[in-house]
This record gives sequence, structure tokens and C-alpha cells, in this order.
Amino acid sequence: MIKHIVMWKLKDESHGNDKSTNAKLIKEKLEALNGKIDGLLKLEVGIDFLGGGNFDVVLYSELSKKEDLDTYQNHPLHQALLPFIREAVTDRKAVDFEI
Repeated sequence: MIKHIVMWKLKDESHGNDKSTNAKLIKEKLEALNGKIDGLLKLEVGIDFLGGGNFDVVLYSELSKKEDLDTYQNHPLHQALLPFIREAVTDRKAVDFEI
């Protein structure tokens, strides 16, 4: 099993929205991928509620195998979200590991 975790810091404003609105939109858009991409077993998105320099949004996902991570990352539904996310982000950190 592969775990794919990504954290984003968001701009204060982007797409004509404030940070909170963009965090909610990113969460909705990513969670809509559940059940639509082969090999993607689970996808959760959390929004930080503490602030204070923490990252704003985190993605936690589980995939069957390494090849499924490539399938997920290159899938047209995932690719369609990237411009929105990239425009709203100031920093991104990720880790992928196998258990």
C-alpha cells in the first residue's frame, strides 16, 4: 500500500477568494476524486484550524501500489485540479511511502 501525503500553505487571496474559501474549494475538489480513479483507495483532506504558521490544507491518500500513484497523478480528473491549486498555493510539501 502507498500513502501519499501533501500539505499546502495558501495565499491570503487568490482566484478572487480569501484563504478560507480556497481551502474549502480545494477540499471539495480533491474529495470529489474518491471512487473515480482506479487504485485510489482513500482520499481525505483536512483544513488546519489552529493557524499560527501551520500549513493550511493537508491531503492524505492511500493507493494500492506505486503504479497507482502514477495513475492518480496523471489522471485527467486530478490534472484538471492542479491549475486551481497551484495558483492558490505559496508552499507545498509532500511525502510518499510504502507500507
